[in-house]
This record gives sequence, structure tokens and C-alpha cells, in this order.
Amino acid sequence: MDTLRHTPAGIPLVTFRLAHASRQIEAGHPRTVECEVNGVALGEQALEMAARRTGEAVRVLGFLSRKNRMSAQLVLHATRTESVEG
Repeated sequence: MDTLRHTPAGIPLVTFRLAHASRQIEAGHPRTVECEVNGVALGEQALEMAARRTGEAVRVLGFLSRKNRMSAQLVLHATRTESVEG
């Protein structure tokens, strides 16, 4: 997770990388899924994310958007986070 910073308008902002690992069923067969997703949190969510420990298990809700209007790269914009046991 990057250091908490503020936008020119004074809004708290933090960028992070979310790692995911799970077993899923696809076409009736088990599949191991592992990936990493770049994310960003603003406002209250940025403050909450900045207070979390690296490696902490979390559930993140939000939406996907382009990194910027000239990029096809996707970024997860966190709108809600919660701790997950285990």
C-alpha cells in the first residue's frame, strides 16, 4: 500500500494492490484462481485503507474504471472495505 496523500482539493487518497487467491468451478471443473488488482480509495475509505496492515485479509467492494481516460488499464475504486477472518 502506498502512503496516504491528498488530492489538490484536499481529499485523502491511497493506492493499493489487492491480491486474490481462490478455487472456483468453471465448466464443471475446479480451477485455482490467483491475481492482483491495482486499487485506489478516496475520502473515508482512503483513511480506513491506510490504517490497515499489509497482508490483512479484506473484502473490498467498489467499481472498475480506467486508470485514466487515455489508458485501457483497469483500477478497482474501493467504496467499502471490511475485515475478513482468516
